[in-house]
Amino acid sequence: MAGYQRRLLDTELDELLPALAAVAIEGPKGVGKTATAQRRADTSFELDDAEQQRLLAADPARINRATGTVLIDEWQRYPAIWDDIRRSVDQNPQPGRFILTGSAAPVVTPVHSGAGRIVQLRMRPMSLTERGLDTPTVSLTALLAGTRPQIEGEASMDLPAYVEEILRSGFPGIRHLPPRARRAQLDGYLARIVERDFHDQGYQVRKPATLRAWLQAYAAATATTTAYNAILDAAAPGESDKPAKTTTIAYRDVLTQLWLLDPIPGWLPVDNPFARLAQAPKHHLADPALAARLLNLDAATLLETTPQRRPHGRAMIGQLFESLVALSLRTYAQTVEADIAHLRTRNADHEIDFIITGPGGRIVALEVKLARTVDDNDVTHLHWLHTKVGDLLADTAIITTGPYAYRRPDGIAVIPASLLGP
Repeated sequence: MAGYQRRLLDTELDELLPALAAVAIEGPKGVGKTATAQRRADTSFELDDAEQQRLLAADPARINRATGTVLIDEWQRYPAIWDDIRRSVDQNPQPGRFILTGSAAPVVTPVHSGAGRIVQLRMRPMSLTERGLDTPTVSLTALLAGTRPQIEGEASMDLPAYVEEILRSGFPGIRHLPPRARRAQLDGYLARIVERDFHDQGYQVRKPATLRAWLQAYAAATATTTAYNAILDAAAPGESDKPAKTTTIAYRDVLTQLWLLDPIPGWLPVDNPFARLAQAPKHHLADPALAARLLNLDAATLLETTPQRRPHGRAMIGQLFESLVALSLRTYAQTVEADIAHLRTRNADHEIDFIITGPGGRIVALEVKLARTVDDNDVTHLHWLHTKVGDLLADTAIITTGPYAYRRPDGIAVIPASLLGP
């Protein structure tokens, strides 16, 4: 397909489709699921088209008569197709038969989970590696191997360039637009969530302004473990008729069904050497560009160095940069079959931004610093973690906005965000 930019998910599909009969690609609207699936499909059924829904409802066996790989696009619009495919796979488990794509969890849950028949993969907005900004020189796979690989490379990116990437987003159809058109598209994306997507998920939004305010408060809590009650208070400060807790729980549930919330869970090691670990998730939207747009932040505000102009914007730059790194790390971790979490002790005396757990249970600990350079104060928590877990710790690193990748004399790697890849 002309103009297609290969995604890391393609690497997973290259490995899985020759062995599996059915794969479901799930993620928020606009991340590129259909474009990726269409490159591998011989026949397509687009279920956001009511006529195609009716055709399949009248004759479910059409999927069995189709030749080659069959794409079922937006399958959640007709949830019965899930069980039709599951039964078809039971009868004929030939590899590469079906690809499903979905941008929301179905309102009507399929009768069967599909376990053992349909393998589900998450697709996110484009990571830094997928955006082609720099050629990665450091591999997450090598870090997880525990061989302490040589760390080197020079990045072309600096802080203004990372801010631009936050604002441009990782949505393929949005990121290359001129700035005003891009802002309009992001505004339209958010408006569609409030005005249409909630309704499509069976939830009637009685006060759209309240949902919008909750989204803004969640965006302001990006990369923090702020309690949901505090997010609610921030969304409706001083109001006597705040929405009920059940309402805001519904907001969270529907946004999760739409794949728009992508929190990082708290770390719980299998052999827990810690007396007290907090488990609250760190909040992240699917793309930090959505958070920036909800808060009406632009590059000038985020890069402002004096307190006169909207100081809250300057305070958000670190959180949004961490969220950009989180988006990339989640994509890399999935590619290499690893899990991602964060570490925070309950009294908050030790925090580590990311704990990546690879096959076999060894971990890589990563801190994010919005700076070009690293000093001894920045690595305190990483040294502390090594004293707690010993050889379980395969490697440690600080992710920066600086130009150079290298290893410090104490063994901790310093890696520009654009130079880290899967």
